Amino acid sequence: MANRLGTLQNKPLRERVVEILTDAILTGELKPGQQLVETELAAQLGISRAPLREALQQLNADGLIDIVPYHGTTVKRLTGSDVEELYSLRLVLETFAVRRIIQRGDSQAVQRLRELFTQMLAAGEAGDIRLVSAIDRDFHDALIELSAHSLLQSTWSGVSLRVRQVMALRNRRNTDIRQIAYNHLPIIEAIEKRDEAEALRLLQIHIESAGDLVAEGWDVFIEEQLKT
Repeated sequence: MANRLGTLQNKPLRERVVEILTDAILTGELKPGQQLVETELAAQLGISRAPLREALQQLNADGLIDIVPYHGTTVKRLTGSDVEELYSLRLVLETFAVRRIIQRGDSQAVQRLRELFTQMLAAGEAGDIRLVSAIDRDFHDALIELSAHSLLQSTWSGVSLRVRQVMALRNRRNTDIRQIAYNHLPIIEAIEKRDEAEALRLLQIHIESAGDLVAEGWDVFIEEQLKT
């Protein structure tokens, strides 16, 4: 395994290992279905297997990996049905958020979204897919936050990790990652104009475009990712 997981910083060891592995899973560096070999991970992180096992137990509890006795540990698989359910719920939640933002007419909300677009575009122009995906996640998290609806934010927290994972995997398919940023601009402009119908139409297209992964065969897509 290539040394891509990073190094440990000055934090409690178990906490930092969980953080590094969670980030690797959610950014698509560790892919759904990928086997996790304890000896390799421990050597790569420069730690013993004991704290690594503690971290893996936490990831298992968080639903990010599967630990099967005598069969090993793998990053939890996502089926096409899982993605379809996730994105249909995501559409409902983000649609509600955008309606709230437009109804509130908060100019600072638009400014925040434009700032995230600018950052995303800069990352795309630099060819940094990890940063593009992170800002892409921040953009959609911001839609929920800017709705100023605490129950919506609580509901979103239950699906946001999986959304981030699928977004990162999908973003890796783009040949021009600058386009990932540009895909968000029309939504921002419609929100700024307070054109609810257009904003929701564009949001639906934006979110449902991930359906092409399901249509093409999610399992096939994941198998291809595991070979890269």
